[in-house]
Amino acid sequence: MATSEVPATDRGGRRALIDATVAAIEEDGLAGVSLRAITRRAAVSHAAPAHHFGDKAGLFTAVAVEGFHELESVLAEALRAARRQGPAERLQALGVAYVTFATSHRAHFEVMFRPELLRPGDPELQRGGLATFALLRDAVQSAQDEGFGQGWNVDELALAAWSLVHGIVQLTTHGVLGQFGLPVSPVELTASLTRFVSDVITSVGER
Repeated sequence: MATSEVPATDRGGRRALIDATVAAIEEDGLAGVSLRAITRRAAVSHAAPAHHFGDKAGLFTAVAVEGFHELESVLAEALRAARRQGPAERLQALGVAYVTFATSHRAHFEVMFRPELLRPGDPELQRGGLATFALLRDAVQSAQDEGFGQGWNVDELALAAWSLVHGIVQLTTHGVLGQFGLPVSPVELTASLTRFVSDVITSVGER
């Protein structure tokens, strides 16, 4: 049954379970999350997760889908805000927005890229992931059309940009960089490294 067809009381239970899952991950991490703890936090019956999502993977998938929708919205807004800037600056704005989302929506981000916890074949999950990457790829293509990264494969350039900011999130949120005395603010580090990479790409293109 589609969400729009679910009775209002059921939709409330679904929302409560998603919110409880997000709160539980933020407080206890993925390892500390159980369906029993989630239902207790959401104040719903123990049968509610199975009713709404089938199982824990279905519940986590719903959280991940919500995360991808929000991330796509955040990235699109970052592009709109930077639309009058140059191509390199627009891509930097995307990178900063990605890292900002990851650090401010930690619970969603924790499950979005963990296929072993999800239903990878879920159509809505696949659409969300593909739409987010398509937004990044289109931004890279637009930047290249304006002269940035000429000669680079667009897909590879988009993947490199994604890998850079995703790696920054992982290294900073797990406290790895702080051990080496490197910047621990993921947003500041993203701004710095994206400028560096942009300069490298530009200089290579000018040779």
